[in-house]
Amino acid sequence: MLQQRTLKSLTRAVGVGLHSGQRVELTLRPAAPDTGIVFRRVDLNQPVDIPVRAESVCDTRMATTISPGGDPGAAKVNTIEHLMSACAGLGLDNLYVDITAEEVPILDGSSAAFVYLLQSAGIELQKAPKKFLRVLKPVEVREGEGRNLKWARLEPHHGYKLAFEIDFDHPAVDQTGQRVEFDFSSGKYKQDIARARTFGFTKDVEMMRSRGLGLGASMDNAIVVDRYRVLNSDGLRYDDEFVKHKILDAIGDLYVAGHPLLASYTAFRSGHALNNKLLRALLAQPDAFEVVSFDDERKAPRGMAELAPAW
Repeated sequence: MLQQRTLKSLTRAVGVGLHSGQRVELTLRPAAPDTGIVFRRVDLNQPVDIPVRAESVCDTRMATTISPGGDPGAAKVNTIEHLMSACAGLGLDNLYVDITAEEVPILDGSSAAFVYLLQSAGIELQKAPKKFLRVLKPVEVREGEGRNLKWARLEPHHGYKLAFEIDFDHPAVDQTGQRVEFDFSSGKYKQDIARARTFGFTKDVEMMRSRGLGLGASMDNAIVVDRYRVLNSDGLRYDDEFVKHKILDAIGDLYVAGHPLLASYTAFRSGHALNNKLLRALLAQPDAFEVVSFDDERKAPRGMAELAPAW
């Protein structure tokens, strides 16, 4: 049987929120089978549990934000996508995330630090079948036309692979890889995707800060780009780091489905909002997906049964 996974022990991190600039403490704790991933706002007088579900997403401006039932007036947790991406990359099914503020810490702007934290706590197999969301027919969402066109699509696939293309029309970004494909069967999430950092443009800083966004951003946790070049002294971690970060985000955005996908994801200029719209479009069609598990590990897609090696 292909089994569910949780942590062997708890682990902690302290950092600042990318958008809020607030100091925040994070405690990642093991959870029982079929719990899923649950964020807990432990800073409130009455702690609030927020299970991660597609319908829990209440805001997708610049990040993925969740609240109980997607209620915009309720307690929230912002910027969950990098931690969710790390959980997907390691195949973690069940986890409690205690958090002392409204936003997950940005750490270094990638998911690598979360991967390190989770692996240092140890990953434990549980006596319950691991459940997957298998896509049965193509589902696509599109927005805009011409130069403003963006789209994202899910199609049936015995495994999980993603392809993403960006188009920023910016000299520094255009010099890097514009399209990347990643297949989970490679087992190389940690090496090939996790280190890709979030990025931002200096021209957008004033607008973002006027909206209370990007208050914790710095060159320690983001790639910063002016009109012509990357400003970070250490340059890029990958030749195609910009588009790889978009894949990292998409993995986290889609993991709010509650189960790992068995699907092929393809996208052009997508983002948090369109990724969530795609997931909701899939879940709104009961004949477009099914929940499956594998009693015989040998029948599972390649790469799904192996535990990622420790650092």
